[in-house]
Amino acid sequence: MDKGVTRMESADTKLKSAVSEALKRAFDLDKPAEEIVIETPRSKEHGDFAANTAMQLAKVLHRNPRQIAEKIAEALDRETYGIQSVEIAGPGFLNFTMARDSFAAAVNQILRKGPEYGTGEPNGIKANLEYVSANPTGSLHLGHARGAAWGDSVSRIMKKAGYDVTREYYVNDAGNQIANLARSLQARYLQALGQEAEIGEDGYLGEDIRIKGKELADEYGDAYIEETPENLDFFRKEGITFELDKIRRDLDDYRVGFDVWSSEQSIRNAGLVDQVLDRLKEDGESYESEGATWFASTKYGDDKDRVLRKQDGSLTYLVPDLAYHDTKYSREYDEIIDFFGADHHGYITRLKAGMQALGNDPEKLHVDIIQMVRLVNDGEEMKMSKRLGNATTIRELCERVGVDAARYFFVQRALDSHLDFDMELAAKKSNENPVYYAQYAHARMCSIARGAADLQPAEDVTGLSHEKELALMKVLAEFPRVVQDAARTRQVHKMVHYIQNLASHFHSFYNACKVIDRSDPELSARRLALVNATRIVLAEALNLIGVNAPEVM
Repeated sequence: MDKGVTRMESADTKLKSAVSEALKRAFDLDKPAEEIVIETPRSKEHGDFAANTAMQLAKVLHRNPRQIAEKIAEALDRETYGIQSVEIAGPGFLNFTMARDSFAAAVNQILRKGPEYGTGEPNGIKANLEYVSANPTGSLHLGHARGAAWGDSVSRIMKKAGYDVTREYYVNDAGNQIANLARSLQARYLQALGQEAEIGEDGYLGEDIRIKGKELADEYGDAYIEETPENLDFFRKEGITFELDKIRRDLDDYRVGFDVWSSEQSIRNAGLVDQVLDRLKEDGESYESEGATWFASTKYGDDKDRVLRKQDGSLTYLVPDLAYHDTKYSREYDEIIDFFGADHHGYITRLKAGMQALGNDPEKLHVDIIQMVRLVNDGEEMKMSKRLGNATTIRELCERVGVDAARYFFVQRALDSHLDFDMELAAKKSNENPVYYAQYAHARMCSIARGAADLQPAEDVTGLSHEKELALMKVLAEFPRVVQDAARTRQVHKMVHYIQNLASHFHSFYNACKVIDRSDPELSARRLALVNATRIVLAEALNLIGVNAPEVM
């Protein structure tokens, strides 16, 4: 199978194939199915699906779009693809109404496949996702929380869609910040032994560092009391281990895991940083000026050349980052995806320039920017942490609102949008809270199943014809497409919108249709099967964003 092509069984995917075949029959035009755009109209009057293919091909075919649309409509294999009718609207829109049983077929698939419904076949694309990658100098805060929830959700969705995904955390365990951490921990250790020691204005004043210093003093006594380079290295290693252990625990409780933990210090120790500098020099991509080494990044679209080595001999952050990303290319990933904070926006161009200068394909590197987060309550920004001042941690947030609400709220808006996290709303146990609304729908489905334990759900829902039944089945049929679309675009909020839409349609169905009617066992069996199918898809969709699907609420 070609990369990027995944076999799906949703109704809109079938339509893509139908339109592609019709174009071949009507115009002898080879238009791959995956290039056909199928959308869901806002109004029911415009059918189940719509396509603007005719307008897109007007220049290619040198014809009026409406004429093209008419030819496509004539050439469609309606019976094979479950198309009930096609209408041409406006300048050439194709509006499709599907045969009612076509949506039932999707539900039947769900009943057969269970949670595997919507899972794409392996597409041969190896993707590396790097997210969080916080310096091991303190607890994870709100920005990290948003990036962690988003990156982990993307990895889950991409795996579901058929990608071969590696989740990676890059540990910045070298440089000035780590040196400051080592000196801070050393100072707290010395203070615990009754020695005078200053942390300094660039040091870390957190209570956790004071406690760790006391623990080291209790464990090792005065074994490291001399201020030597060797002893400072001891505190560096102890500090990194201490902070990383905290980060790992917080991420684990937040349901975020990684397959690979890379280390800046390891890259330096392996000589890869020096190798990058040598390669850039040998290839004429760097030069010396004013006592410093510069990368000629303007050759590759950067607004100015960048310093690699400063006048004092120290390296800029760019150099180990280039070496690190070069290792990703050496691991032969098809897509290398980074999630960076908003303060790294200007970094993207120089990073891509560096990859190109090193002989790597910059188009394989994708960088998504995570916009800022603020906590609000009653419309006003709030501070939560008395211990850490303005820095609210993942752990503190989850203790307030729970992991489910935290993860849901962080991914419900596009990543490039600023996010106001409404604390009051996230803690509410009502339908106003979107995560509660979705979870309550799942719990209600489980309750229905428990109340009908004596009934056998149908294996086939064909025959259900109520408008609310059909509307719900249509949403269920869209799930494979949503998975693929969210994976391709890395837009997790599309999955959240789907969850809300599915929950809404279920509630509408439940209010309009009596699921268990002892006087009509056949209808009850089919409706019970529809409820089970909805429960399966909703639970899987919630799982794709790291949110639990409770059976009781």
